[in-house]
Amino acid sequence: MKINLTDLAERIEEQNYLQDLETVKYADISKSNAKLKELATKMVKETVAAIKHDSLSHVALEVTGQRPVTFILENNIINLPYSNYKKVSNFFEEGKDYPIYVYFETQSEFLNASNFRIDQLATEDEIMQSEDEVTAKLVEAIEEKIKQVREYTKPEPAPAKKPAAKKAATKKKTTKAKKK
Repeated sequence: MKINLTDLAERIEEQNYLQDLETVKYADISKSNAKLKELATKMVKETVAAIKHDSLSHVALEVTGQRPVTFILENNIINLPYSNYKKVSNFFEEGKDYPIYVYFETQSEFLNASNFRIDQLATEDEIMQSEDEVTAKLVEAIEEKIKQVREYTKPEPAPAKKPAAKKAATKKKTTKAKKK
């Protein structure tokens, strides 16, 4: 599937793409790797179905609990989330068709300073030809991000700086020139 900037922007703006959101608790995916694999498989299959129908997709897995995190698969021409679609035109030319890639996004206030991370998961060909390999890669990526979220320590706010003390103005002595 290839898409041009105008078509991409219109589809995203009109939300004309496959959307799905699954919500689970940490406990559901912590007990066994099987549940996480099942959810990742579903995410990959929905992304593949969208590509087969020449559609974009936004497939999300929201993990609730003490440190909530959301994982998203989006197919796009660039590693920008759909929420930033207006910025895509800064990187591409109008009138050209561009290939689609599958991006893995992670959103959590316990991830990093920006609360966001996006990585390319696969090319369109890779996901179409080897769903199992891409699913395994997705499970591994989700596990890695969950570990990061659980281990994240928010930086301490910087102490407020006191304004620099003003130095007392020193007067310069001036001497008058002597008249002869």
